[in-house]
Amino acid sequence: MIHPKTELRFINSNVGYGVVATEFIPKGTITWVLDQLDREFSLHEFESMDSMYREILYNYTFRNNKGNYVLCWDHGRYINHSFKSNCLSTAYDFEIAIKDIHPGEQLTDDYGYLNIVEPFRAFDEGTKRKIVYPNDLLKYAKCWDRKIFRVFGKIPKLDQPLRELITKSTWDEIIAVCEGRKEMDSIGKNYYNDKNTNGNFY
Repeated sequence: MIHPKTELRFINSNVGYGVVATEFIPKGTITWVLDQLDREFSLHEFESMDSMYREILYNYTFRNNKGNYVLCWDHGRYINHSFKSNCLSTAYDFEIAIKDIHPGEQLTDDYGYLNIVEPFRAFDEGTKRKIVYPNDLLKYAKCWDRKIFRVFGKIPKLDQPLRELITKSTWDEIIAVCEGRKEMDSIGKNYYNDKNTNGNFY
């Protein structure tokens, strides 16, 4: 489920729709949580579908560390890519704001950690990275971990509208990390290594 203080808006003809903050969202806020309405499709289910459905899933899902395609039921599936993303995924089935997000600003992800099937060239944002690759999670996990850890300690201190969707065991882990009793799990745990993917699904 996406943070409730967001809405779907048309951004421009290049990127189409995006998810925009309607109120200030401080860094350290949980912005998305995997919930019971999100649908998970195995590779077998995906490959057995008609091409029309495969194309929809290819465009609007991410792949988890099992290689399954996860389709968000709400407008979370419209979050756009940015090499300077203000949100990052974690190893705990939620995403977190790593920067303050102001009203009218898009919530963005780096698609490099979504286990994409084939590389794609993104819009030039003046960064060294120009292309998103399927193995970016292996390359940049440590860098993303540092960004997550810098704001992780804010989680229990902030108002978290999505708190009720976090399981007790996960919340206990969050507290343990914040209190220094446990190391934060790396985003690298989300990596799926699909050696058999040929990138041809249609």
